[in-house]
Amino acid sequence: MFTGLIEDTGKVINASFSDGALYLEIESAKLAQEIKIGDSVAINGACQTVTAKTQSTFKVFASAQTLSVTTFNDINKGHFVNLERAMRLSDRLNGHIVTGHVDGTAVVEEISKTGDSILFTFTTQDTLCKQIVKKGSVTIDGISLTVFDTNKNTFKIAVIPHTFDNTCIKFYKKGTRVNLETDILAKYVEKYLLSNDNIKDNSSAINMNLLEKNGFI
Repeated sequence: MFTGLIEDTGKVINASFSDGALYLEIESAKLAQEIKIGDSVAINGACQTVTAKTQSTFKVFASAQTLSVTTFNDINKGHFVNLERAMRLSDRLNGHIVTGHVDGTAVVEEISKTGDSILFTFTTQDTLCKQIVKKGSVTIDGISLTVFDTNKNTFKIAVIPHTFDNTCIKFYKKGTRVNLETDILAKYVEKYLLSNDNIKDNSSAINMNLLEKNGFI
């Protein structure tokens, strides 16, 4: 379990593919000194297990399943990635509940500036976008962010200078692919509604009448 608060941006010093999997070695003295082999680390929002480490680096193995739903195929030597260790039960939950299980990817559609904030517009599948709500939380490359606005297959986030300066979001350009994890609470609500006896056909839409009937409004 993670919070979406990035602890460090690590540098990929080795990225090699073998038998449909990816072997990554990442340099981060800040994390490497404290993590142990077997620990979980979120790399650009994807939960991975530490398989080896030194005082300044650690290695992970990304399976074919991970590659199929993340942007890990795009990672090369020299790239920087967002890093977060698994949270402790005693920690404050300053971000939101992040599982580290990436749902899919989104693409940067537009970047603009509003005051001191940087506004990003992303496009993604409408099946994922319906789990994203205005003023709700979303995880982009492991970063816990608040949704500024949303539409059928687009959503917007406003990034404060601190987040921009201390994460890999500062490297984004139009067309950049990112890992996306929607809010776990939205997934539970959606599953409950679609499996409810009120819905005989899973293709049926979730509408205001259905939400009212089930006590959500």
